[in-house]
Amino acid sequence: MLSIEHIREHPDEVRRSLQTRGEEPPISQLLNLDTQRRRALTRSGELRAQHKKLTSEIGRLFAMAGREPVPTMRDGRPILDEELTSAQRHSKNLVQQGRDLGEETRQIKRDADNLEEQAQKFGQELRKILLELPNLPQADVPVGEDESGSIVIRQNGEPPVLDFTPKPHWDLGEELGIIDFERGTKLAGSRFYTMLGYGPKLERALIAWMLDFHSNDHGYTEVSLPAVVKREIMEGSGNLPKFADNLYHDDEDDLWLIPTAEVPITGLYRDEIIPANTLPLKFVAQTPCFRREKASAGRDTRGIKRVHQFNKVEMYQFVDPETSNRELEQLVDDAEDVCRKLGFTYRVLQLCTGDMGFASSKTYDIEVWAPGCQEWLEVSSCSNCTDFQARRSNIRYRAEEGGRPRLPHTLNGSGLALPRVIIAILENNQQPDGSVVIPEVLRPYTGFDIIPAAKADSR
Repeated sequence: MLSIEHIREHPDEVRRSLQTRGEEPPISQLLNLDTQRRRALTRSGELRAQHKKLTSEIGRLFAMAGREPVPTMRDGRPILDEELTSAQRHSKNLVQQGRDLGEETRQIKRDADNLEEQAQKFGQELRKILLELPNLPQADVPVGEDESGSIVIRQNGEPPVLDFTPKPHWDLGEELGIIDFERGTKLAGSRFYTMLGYGPKLERALIAWMLDFHSNDHGYTEVSLPAVVKREIMEGSGNLPKFADNLYHDDEDDLWLIPTAEVPITGLYRDEIIPANTLPLKFVAQTPCFRREKASAGRDTRGIKRVHQFNKVEMYQFVDPETSNRELEQLVDDAEDVCRKLGFTYRVLQLCTGDMGFASSKTYDIEVWAPGCQEWLEVSSCSNCTDFQARRSNIRYRAEEGGRPRLPHTLNGSGLALPRVIIAILENNQQPDGSVVIPEVLRPYTGFDIIPAAKADSR
């Protein structure tokens, strides 16, 4: 969530920045709500102070009306306190004054309560609007309306030229008996699939290897997570309220199926202060991911490129703001490392303003070449979300012992998404006879070196 303080101080800058993302932010409305909220809180504070002063005065009046005169000494002779004696003579007047002030204080309290209620309503409306606004892109993010404005910044290898016509994975998967689209549709509808035999074994091997690789070589801590989360957890990550239509929801318990492990990992430290000398915190997790997102008509309708349920290994970091972009570069390299170990030809893109995710301030995508589909497939998206998610989730940290709590930055990146990795393995490692060679790093996990050609019994 954007900072209202930053919007207040730099309204034109925020407006221009969000316009590069295709947004027309209601800056004037936000500032008006903010002004009304702060005025109400200021006046309420003034009334609370007045109430406190009058309450003290009432106590003094009633005390004086009820006390007996106390003798004091003057020139060696006892006398009665003149002020108190006078008060005693007029005790009825004092009591009435106290009662009159009491009514005044009660009205002041009611006015203060009403103002605080107004301030709360203004604040709720303000937050509602802020929750709908995306993160601000960093200054070095290229400006563009859509994916056409994103920039290829490096490429590893050249697309291989096979000495036979490569098949797309939807044909390979069915011929090998490892992917069944028809039965997936029968079970759950379009964009669902089942895997059999060597297929789920390959996926399971990929998951185990990537978790081990990120844990042992890249310094991540593996974490196991629920596949459903509360509304506030989904809101904290930036998926609600903006993308409610793209999520699967249980109405009765108000629980949401996660679209990525990024969501529950963000929520791990919700409403907490991370102790000093703890950052960076680096987590890796494998989860199922559920997305209702609709594909464009006639696009990505075949195969497992874009489906409603899939497995993904996710990297996530809580980091110091001063180091977040440096840590982002390392996160991208961790994802690239997976591609290198699997032998993929891949490229890294920096996404433009109009192509970035809602919570991101800077994003790199990694795409691998798939010769059967004849296209580049995104297998990882690595983003710096700055303090956007931390503010929404009320996550803070101390830079030093006893230091003032600050908002950390959060990073996330696929490490990698399984369906497209499987596509790349099948299409790049297919042989003329229809078999598929398993990448060497996976063989200790699969227990086999090759998926036999279609005629072999792979079930």
